[in-house]
Amino acid sequence: MKRWTLFLDRDGVINNRIVGSYVRNWSEFEFLGGVLEVMPILARKFDCIVVVTNQQGIAKGVMTESDLNKVHAKMLEEIKKKGGRIDKVYFCAAHERENPPCRKPNVGMAEQAKSDFARIDFDCAIMVGDSITDIEFGYNMNMKTVLVETKADIDPIKLEKITNQIDYKYPDLYTFANDLNNII
Repeated sequence: MKRWTLFLDRDGVINNRIVGSYVRNWSEFEFLGGVLEVMPILARKFDCIVVVTNQQGIAKGVMTESDLNKVHAKMLEEIKKKGGRIDKVYFCAAHERENPPCRKPNVGMAEQAKSDFARIDFDCAIMVGDSITDIEFGYNMNMKTVLVETKADIDPIKLEKITNQIDYKYPDLYTFANDLNNII
């Protein structure tokens, strides 16, 4: 039996993305509908579940790394309470103009996950995200890619350019999770 890994973006996949701003503290974090309900299903289906998220709000001085860590600790706690799990959260705090290896679509966070979890096989991995950079990140590592269509302001021209990199589209994480038997 294959051991599958799930890579999840955070904003727009797990929680409500604040357009034009950042989730700076727990009071601004809101789970998207169905997420807490499907996390136990995902925990049973996947050997490893990691979050990979760009968080340039830190580089912009909008929040601190400590603020982000508090949000992630509470998010993990709430998911665990519902019977789900996330094995690790990776984030890139750098500004997009710096283009560091850790910032999606660059693959630094995937490489770090592989270093931390040797059992990860990218040929048996799925990247679920709501943005073009999420899809490119997964594609760059030969993962199956899933676009959740929660991002209303996605650039249709840029999206058209990467349409061949998208393996599946779903309206949200809940619908994806309930269709997993058709993917893996």
